[in-house]
Amino acid sequence: MKRIIITCILILTADLCLAPVLFLLVGTFMGNHEIYTCIAPALGKGDGLAIWHLLPQYPTLQNVVGLLFDSPEYFQMFWNSIFYTGAILAGQMLFGMPAAWGLARYSFRGRKTVYRLFILVMMMPFQVTMLSQYLVLNRLGMLDRPQSVVLPGIFATFSVFIMYRFFRGIPENVMEAARMDGAGEFQIFLRIGIPLGSPGILSALVFSFLDCFSMLEQPMTFLKTKSLWPLSLFLPEITSQNAGFSLCASLVTILPAMFVFLAGQDYLEQGIAMAGAKE
Repeated sequence: MKRIIITCILILTADLCLAPVLFLLVGTFMGNHEIYTCIAPALGKGDGLAIWHLLPQYPTLQNVVGLLFDSPEYFQMFWNSIFYTGAILAGQMLFGMPAAWGLARYSFRGRKTVYRLFILVMMMPFQVTMLSQYLVLNRLGMLDRPQSVVLPGIFATFSVFIMYRFFRGIPENVMEAARMDGAGEFQIFLRIGIPLGSPGILSALVFSFLDCFSMLEQPMTFLKTKSLWPLSLFLPEITSQNAGFSLCASLVTILPAMFVFLAGQDYLEQGIAMAGAKE
């Protein structure tokens, strides 16, 4: 009996978590008039309570057609998001992996201090570092350029922290055996560190993708030219007059993040577990 109750609670919780996605999916195939009829009371323009249908009463592809064929700015911002996310992830792998490997595997004076600084910076929200980043980017002449979004993301500390935890778990005797066989430090990093630390690298990539693809405050602060905006700045411009189009755009926007999350779910769980482990 207890197991049945727990199962029902878990199913109910899962349904509540999936409700927003179902809301977007159903609203994508609704007309604006039907959506307005359902939510008019919530907007203060009708009596009674707002309702929502499990299936559209009058299904239409108007919103999908409008998004795919009549919204070139949507695809421009979509590819901007792909570019920013890809550039940031590539930079984090290029600079973050060696940094995490060095912190995890080599002892040097001040290593613990550097690690604590990484933790401190990681815990700071963007609002704390926004002014300093803005001043630095302005001094370098990078404001309102793609570099103003990419460069701060490349040197984010969270991905280094995740990879550090996995690199730290590699047995030291494996590295000593490689050194006895004549392998150099760079070869050890390439042939031992990266393969054994691949779960941490992949979990860091998943975390970073989910964060970068939906970033809002950074481009809003550093980018003024609309043609450079990522997709996250497109959705707030949609008004209630085209609610169906708004729901359709929101659904398409979350699809890449959902795909990456489902594909990297196992690595994501490992990253969360390792991030919570004690030093």
